[in-house]
Amino acid sequence: MFPFQTALNASTLFPFKLNVLEQVREAAEAGYDGIELWVRDIEDYLANGGTIAALSECLEKSGITLVGAIAFFKWADKSAEAREQGFVQAEREMKLLAELGCRAIAAPPYGDVEQVTLAEMAAYFAELASLARGIGIEPYLEFWGRAKQLFRIDDAVFVAQKSGVNEAKLLLDPFHMYTGGSDFETLKQLKGSQIGIFHVNDYPSNPGRETITDADRVFPGEGIAPSRELARILHEIGYQGYLSLELFIDNYDGLTALEVAQKGLYAMKNAYQIEG
Repeated sequence: MFPFQTALNASTLFPFKLNVLEQVREAAEAGYDGIELWVRDIEDYLANGGTIAALSECLEKSGITLVGAIAFFKWADKSAEAREQGFVQAEREMKLLAELGCRAIAAPPYGDVEQVTLAEMAAYFAELASLARGIGIEPYLEFWGRAKQLFRIDDAVFVAQKSGVNEAKLLLDPFHMYTGGSDFETLKQLKGSQIGIFHVNDYPSNPGRETITDADRVFPGEGIAPSRELARILHEIGYQGYLSLELFIDNYDGLTALEVAQKGLYAMKNAYQIEG
């Protein structure tokens, strides 16, 4: 049984240098339910003559949902000036996404956050959530395993709770859980409704945890991630949202973009099967 919805994070297709229209079409043809686009790709498309209307039409005709977007603005930076600029950027980007009917945006610990406490992050996230929800976008609080702060799942849970944001949602990723030393069992303490989206990937045993990079990610089922166990926990806590394939592989050894998307969808559905 596979009780989840599926999405493709556009990073998976980066080696093919596709524009956002092509990314959407490949994801839809491969059979995904949704897609996560990168804001920089949307902006590049618009800067080169594309239009919001054309992208919206492409999404509609493809029958695929823009479930979220990946962005990098300094909402939690230690510098007040950097944060101010980050919020200006965030507002601009979220208004753009709202025009496309996008549901959510990632909020990772981007910037200089080493000297920022989790309590301070919580206050900044509350401000970000207020701004985002006023535009019609849900910010998904994301932790990065290599970040100087907000690098474990328990950090994200604390920030979400401390922020006071009603029904705050997290963006979870097994790669970041692995590199940041998160306890996978912590997932059991969450409710499915607390998860905005779950990125799917796998990682090999070599390189080790200390040196592995995003480029070392592999297709689900090809590494050592406890994918089947993660699927079981997600199902038990009531998560029925999107699993979004997010890879950063540089070379797919001759596969086409469509073949990569199809392989990823098959691998994800196979690795995240629920037994029984």
